[in-house]
Amino acid sequence: MDTILLSLLLGGLIVACVFYLYLTRNYNYWRNHGVPCAKGVLPVFGHMWPVVSLKMSLADFIRHIYESHPQHSMVGFYDKTQPALVLRDPELVKTVMQSNFASFSENMLKVDPHLDPLFVVNPFFASGEPWFTFRKRLTHAFTGKRIKMLYTSVEQVCNKFDDYLDRILSDNNGAMEFEMRTLFSRYTGEVVANASLGIEGFCFDGENHPASFVTMGKLVFDPTPLGKIVQTLNFFLPEINKILRMPFVPKHVDRFFRKNVKEVLHIRRQEIERRNDFLQLMVDLEKTEGKQIDEGLLAAHAFSFFADGYDTSSITLSFISYQLARHPLIQQRLRDEVETVFSKYDGQLTYEALKEMTYMDQVISESQRCYTSGGAMAKVCTEEFELTGSDGLHYRVKPGTKILISVFGLHRDPKYWPDANTYDPERFAADRTAMIKKFTFLPFGEGPRICVGMRMALLQVKACLATFIRKYALEISPKTQEPLKMQPGSFLTAVIGGIWVSVKRI
Repeated sequence: MDTILLSLLLGGLIVACVFYLYLTRNYNYWRNHGVPCAKGVLPVFGHMWPVVSLKMSLADFIRHIYESHPQHSMVGFYDKTQPALVLRDPELVKTVMQSNFASFSENMLKVDPHLDPLFVVNPFFASGEPWFTFRKRLTHAFTGKRIKMLYTSVEQVCNKFDDYLDRILSDNNGAMEFEMRTLFSRYTGEVVANASLGIEGFCFDGENHPASFVTMGKLVFDPTPLGKIVQTLNFFLPEINKILRMPFVPKHVDRFFRKNVKEVLHIRRQEIERRNDFLQLMVDLEKTEGKQIDEGLLAAHAFSFFADGYDTSSITLSFISYQLARHPLIQQRLRDEVETVFSKYDGQLTYEALKEMTYMDQVISESQRCYTSGGAMAKVCTEEFELTGSDGLHYRVKPGTKILISVFGLHRDPKYWPDANTYDPERFAADRTAMIKKFTFLPFGEGPRICVGMRMALLQVKACLATFIRKYALEISPKTQEPLKMQPGSFLTAVIGGIWVSVKRI
């Protein structure tokens, strides 16, 4: 009996050793290729345990690797059992994102088209020929002339937002504390409802309206603890999600968008009504191309407009309000500029007026430098290519290798930004922008995959900010947990505890 038990134990030990060796078979890869490697590798998870265990966001994880190797142009790590690479050299970033885009044309994060058909055309997730086709359509919608057409919807929502704030503050003696991402999501939700589909978004009508775009946004971008697990499974443990089959976009949201697009599309195709919105531009494009675009694809395009415009812009606005609340002199200077431009345009917030608010551009850019809605970018090598860093390190990247770029790291690197932790909009003054090293400022990405909706995003941010700062003073609330810490398990940048600001009517 003892012999049998000993044999079983010995057999189990051998199996465990073989399994361990199999799981760690690649963990000498970076040493063998002469590339420095991050510390703390674990069997099975590689270096990714802090991310998959929801202890650290991906952006903070990549930033930690970036900041831990200040002397190197590139740093290896292990995404579970596979080697991956963090780039630290702006010239390497340029190589991957622009100069040799063909070798790194795909983004790392993917969605299952059967589980999440509304995300399949999103330029962030699509690749290859579909990406090119879908991006071309969105680019058509966001040309200068069409952006100006869409501004009509933005201006109308600014008035709704102003009325909402006036009503809320009147009921609270002219002052109230707001969680800023939540507040601004009402504005961005209403903008995407109006500017994408030409419909009411019900974002200023209480908390529980069944057709509210805020409700839809929360379901996708502000998930419950279970939702965060689903996001982690989708993006960082897709092997497991192939079994569990949990969609990123809840089915209720999928049905909501398809229903609205179908109803609006029926009206537009019959030319019963014309509106200056995204869906109208798509219907017009059908005429130009000479064929109808599939209704499901149009629903996916409309959802892309929503996904790209709702949360990224509300996050950006919340970080701007945080910086203005912490820096009252900058806040006042911005308010003075807004008032001056308003006076020039007879008190009207026109498209042309926004273009003249140049200090506002500086405020927005510096806020994006300090805190971006996406703190890391992840690419995949599609064609073998030799990377050579400024420090002499070189590595021949194989197809399938993941390439990570720390936006947080580059934006706060004192090598490129003196007093990097100081909020200073003067960095982006017209006479200083030439001093900014290329590919160290990436709030919208760069190269062929630069955010296609960048101009629309900046337009709605500037319009909201002008409406807001003109009438209301901002002060940091004690509810804001400083220093700001980023929430693990969130697809985009989210602050633990939120950003709370006291808003007071001037």
